[in-house]
Amino acid sequence: MTKPIYPLLLCGGSGTRLWPLSRKSYPKQFALLSGDHSLFQASALRLSGSIFTAPTIITGSDYRFIVTEQLANVEISPAAVLIEPEPRNTAPAICAAALALHDTEPGALMLVAPSDHVIPDTETFRETVISAIPAASSGRIITFGIRPNRAETGYGWLEPLAEPDGLQPLKAFVEKPDTETALDMLKSRKYLWNAGIFLFSTDTILSAFEAYAPDLLDHVRLAVAEGRKDLGFTRLAPEPWSNLDDLSIDYAVMEKADNLSVMPYEGEWSDLGSWEAVWREAQPDAEGIATKGPTTAIDCHNVLLHAEAEGQQLVGIGLEDIVAVSMPDAVLVAHKDRTQEIKRVVTSLKAKGIAQADNLPRDYRPWGWYESLVVGGRFQVKRIVVNPGAALSLQSHHHRAEHWIVVEGTARVTVDDVVKLITENQSVYIPLGAVHRMENPGKLPMVLIEVQTGSYLGEDDIIRYEDVYARD
Repeated sequence: MTKPIYPLLLCGGSGTRLWPLSRKSYPKQFALLSGDHSLFQASALRLSGSIFTAPTIITGSDYRFIVTEQLANVEISPAAVLIEPEPRNTAPAICAAALALHDTEPGALMLVAPSDHVIPDTETFRETVISAIPAASSGRIITFGIRPNRAETGYGWLEPLAEPDGLQPLKAFVEKPDTETALDMLKSRKYLWNAGIFLFSTDTILSAFEAYAPDLLDHVRLAVAEGRKDLGFTRLAPEPWSNLDDLSIDYAVMEKADNLSVMPYEGEWSDLGSWEAVWREAQPDAEGIATKGPTTAIDCHNVLLHAEAEGQQLVGIGLEDIVAVSMPDAVLVAHKDRTQEIKRVVTSLKAKGIAQADNLPRDYRPWGWYESLVVGGRFQVKRIVVNPGAALSLQSHHHRAEHWIVVEGTARVTVDDVVKLITENQSVYIPLGAVHRMENPGKLPMVLIEVQTGSYLGEDDIIRYEDVYARD
């Protein structure tokens, strides 16, 4: 009988390479780039059923409720959601998950995968993983390599010991090459792209950490042992975690280990690591035009037009080799060959203190989301969407009053000692200092318009008295 595989989805990236769609507040794995599911949801579905147990997720505190909501929307219950106190790259994350799994299932087979990759052929991927189980069960660390079809300089490469036809010992990792080197490796047919996907037993990987990164293992072991439950999450202990360096699993362990094998994956794959990759994945037409959202392309060639803003039309005329991405608060226009440089944009915006560097205008919360529609000197207008059965915290404000107008659904509103239902086209006034709460008792999302007035409108003007999400 085939041994079960315990998937680990890495879900902590900041997503700067697909700015302005992907930002620190809501990175690309959660976005709808294509199809009906986010990249994270598609990854979770790919690693569900068949030989896979329920997945473990490791992510940051800011994303914990996004993770659980998106999993619930595809009817997946995770085995565990581990919360990193702060990002420390892939080595500590994988080590923490391996320790946690080893405590309950010693020697279990663990498949580590990023949550933001595109792998359309689920069955071929599963068959490839299954074929590597005997080697992983015998103490090998398996890394999966992608058969290259172009001289890609944005990926690391893998060099098998022999021509990659089935499972082979891994000779070397190759850093992201320059164009000439990438061309030579492509022509040789001896190299594969590094997908960052691994299969190993917990015994094997923990022995590797003990041999090659013992200090990291010690700190992570303490972070796991001293972790605490918080609602349905496991928070790793912050003090030992703060002593960890930022280390990738390749640098910490894989490049030093002598028991690595590489398994070629022959199906389609993309890490959507740039807007050029998004253009390629979108299957452009005969003129090389790929579009998403309200767009119009006239006399364009090799162009991506991607629009997300409601009520906006993105139009390109006579463009060639251009990526244009339109968001409600930011627009990117770049040459397609330079989309690997988007991180420079984010760095520059951060240096100027521009909010769009990290934050989307839509702010996702455990209960739903809100976005600012209009901001003035002493007023702000927001659209607020509350999920079915969800509730905002019981709270008050020092500096602002609020007016709520329900436009869809029904709200249960608490204002001091009064609780009442507000339906579509009805409104309620929340005086400054009043203790209040908003709930959605219905089975459909509830939408309201909030008008704030006052001397200070910042999100930190809040006193919470009760909160079902255990926020401070």
